[in-house]
Amino acid sequence: MTTSISRRTAAQIGLLVPLSLLLAACGAKGEADGSQGSSGSTVKDEGAQGFRDTDLGIDLGVTTPVELGHATQFTLDSYESGHRLLCMANGDRLLIVPESQMAPDGLAPGVGVVQQPLSSVYLVSTAMICLVDAIGALDAVGVSSVRAEDSPISDFTARLDDGSISYGGIYREPDYELIAAVGCPLAIENTNVDHVPEVRAKLEELGVTVVMEQSSREDSMLGRLEWIRVMGALFDRDEKASEVYEDVSARVKDVSQQESVGKTVAFFYINEDGAAVTRRKGDYFCQMIEAAGGTYVSFAEEGATDSSPTTVTVEMERFYEGARDADVIIYNGTIDEGVSSLEALVEKNGLLADFRAVQNGDVWTCDSNLYQQITSMADIIEELRAALTNSSENGRFFWRLG
Repeated sequence: MTTSISRRTAAQIGLLVPLSLLLAACGAKGEADGSQGSSGSTVKDEGAQGFRDTDLGIDLGVTTPVELGHATQFTLDSYESGHRLLCMANGDRLLIVPESQMAPDGLAPGVGVVQQPLSSVYLVSTAMICLVDAIGALDAVGVSSVRAEDSPISDFTARLDDGSISYGGIYREPDYELIAAVGCPLAIENTNVDHVPEVRAKLEELGVTVVMEQSSREDSMLGRLEWIRVMGALFDRDEKASEVYEDVSARVKDVSQQESVGKTVAFFYINEDGAAVTRRKGDYFCQMIEAAGGTYVSFAEEGATDSSPTTVTVEMERFYEGARDADVIIYNGTIDEGVSSLEALVEKNGLLADFRAVQNGDVWTCDSNLYQQITSMADIIEELRAALTNSSENGRFFWRLG
């Protein structure tokens, strides 16, 4: 017996693709198929992934694009020579050179090189830690911007504690002497490095290839997960990366097929100015709430005191009007120090005492490393569903405030 998934839920988790994108993708594929011959001709893809550019200035033979399920911020191509090319939406391109070969001469300007096998990698992006761990590549990490007390993964914490991974300073103030002494060949940054271009320039001056992962710019939560393919390509763990991606995706689809529980959910934290900071409608975490059977209480950017690509900040009076009758509250403990009780929550702002969820005791909070646990997506959705169905049990990621 098979169970069909609703179009609404499928669209929320990125299982359905707009027709226009499908047509564009087909057009791009046709263009690629038409231009790739035995001569190794190149492609500048002007379709859905207009940043895909296989023109390396040299001939490495025919390319085969890696089929992606949901990610839109990168493309991967395999060459018959064994090389792989990573193209990213910000225009960066990296050629991944297999262990058996040397980096080719004559590469086009701006193409970075990653020589396998990797070791002593400088891992800055906390979102990638669980992905690197899932493919079994932590042995190749030598330096990190994460301290042991802030590590989202126990094995990563242990390596920081025993010194097999060294703390190399925060992303905007890295320990260049340590990075040079260790001989880090690759730095895996997140989009924050865009705010400190001088850091990237200094790392490259030291001979470090910089890859800026852009999973946070994916519209689909499964698109974020699919960055595991990038980690798989970099660390030569492609098969393991595909295995993890397919397994987690299948579990997410299974749990998302369940019926709606008919409850509204407010997810927020109170900032130092006393305003409520909420996730933007359609954000990947909101998609997980919807996949768990809930309805996310969102706020339009109009009238907000502040907004970002992922959040909308609203004054407490406006938040009161929009979220007072929410069936469930989840206080976002990933940003501030969080709350440990209903009393502590109400101390944030007295208006919260009038909220239906507070009066009914349907208030939960979450683990501070929630955003760095993308490989646990299915477990997170299952725990969310349990919270929405009046579970009395606390979980790994969410627990009820008393």
